Amino acid sequence: QVQLVESGGGLVQAGGSLRLSCAASGRSFRSYAMGWFRQTPGKEREFVAGINWSGGSTRYADSVKGRFTISRDGAKNTLYLQMNSLKPEDTAVYYCAAGFQIHNIVVVTTREYDYWGQGTQVTVSS
Repeated sequence: QVQLVESGGGLVQAGGSLRLSCAASGRSFRSYAMGWFRQTPGKEREFVAGINWSGGSTRYADSVKGRFTISRDGAKNTLYLQMNSLKPEDTAVYYCAAGFQIHNIVVVTTREYDYWGQGTQVTVSS
């Protein structure tokens, strides 16, 4: 059974930092692109950051570029999101996702992801 379990969310003041982790189990994700999305009540889930199989290519939403860094550790089957200079508008439930890809590319749309975690709440106070 494939599982993605996020951790690391919490309450932080504006300007602070958090690091989210996503532990993958049940299979190897070597051929899977992985990504982080976020969602607030009443809004659609939005792309935050993505990374390809090898970890050599990344993409970010414009709203987080320069502040967030996505990375992965293949040996640990774990995905990370380092979030710096947090803003109140970053408040959301953050989800990690994994999607099988024939080619070593970054994917940014929800439909291209096969597995999702349960989400972790990030709250940034002003």
